Amino acid sequence: MAADTTPRRARTRPLHAPPSMPWILTYHSVADPADDPYGITVSADRLDEQLTWLRRRGLTGVSVSSLLRADAAERRALVGLTFDDGYADFLHEALPVLLTHGCTATVFVLPGRPGGSNDWDPLGPRRPLLTEDGVRAVAAAGMEIGSHGLRHLDLTALSDDALRRETHGSREALEHVTGTLPAGFCYPYGKADARVLAAVRDAGYAFGCALTPGPSRGPLALPRTHVSHADRGARLRAKAVRHRLRHPAAPVRGGRP
Repeated sequence: MAADTTPRRARTRPLHAPPSMPWILTYHSVADPADDPYGITVSADRLDEQLTWLRRRGLTGVSVSSLLRADAAERRALVGLTFDDGYADFLHEALPVLLTHGCTATVFVLPGRPGGSNDWDPLGPRRPLLTEDGVRAVAAAGMEIGSHGLRHLDLTALSDDALRRETHGSREALEHVTGTLPAGFCYPYGKADARVLAAVRDAGYAFGCALTPGPSRGPLALPRTHVSHADRGARLRAKAVRHRLRHPAAPVRGGRP
């Protein structure tokens, strides 16, 4: 099981957002970025370079649960690392780099597509997703496993019953896979509205990750910074500054959308 686990009481005790929003980076696939129409692929060498840049500035990449549990003084030396979609390449490409740098991450997976592919991306390329054994291997390596829903659907367009399956159902499915209820949820396509946030809260998740959560603030609508293969020192520095300017505080508390 993962070294970074969240107890079952997370159902009723959501994490509180810190006084200022922590910096959380968003990755997807770690592979050859030559065919990358969506700009979501980073090579293992570039990931190594990016983590080296963070470490030289006194920052350690950690899972979102670890980031939110840290006190204000500790958090200044941390940055959240997240990997969306649960690509199989995480296990052999991203994980060794993370471990070399002493980092952990939250990996958001799709328990409704074990061993499937990213067929929600019409332009491709098709990339395999983690199998259930792969998810367990990632967890055993000390990474946090979170839910990305069951099948990578636009949650804002679903019926109430389908939304419940994607939120409640994916949490229960991941408990079956890893033996641990996931604390975190990541909104497919970065899209969430008040109804979706309420469903995630009711499912018992302690935090939710978006890209640009709009007016919603707090632990169920954490903003993140997308990282691409083009991001090196100057671009990462600019993105860190932009994050601080856009998200100086988090007035909403207690996991309420």
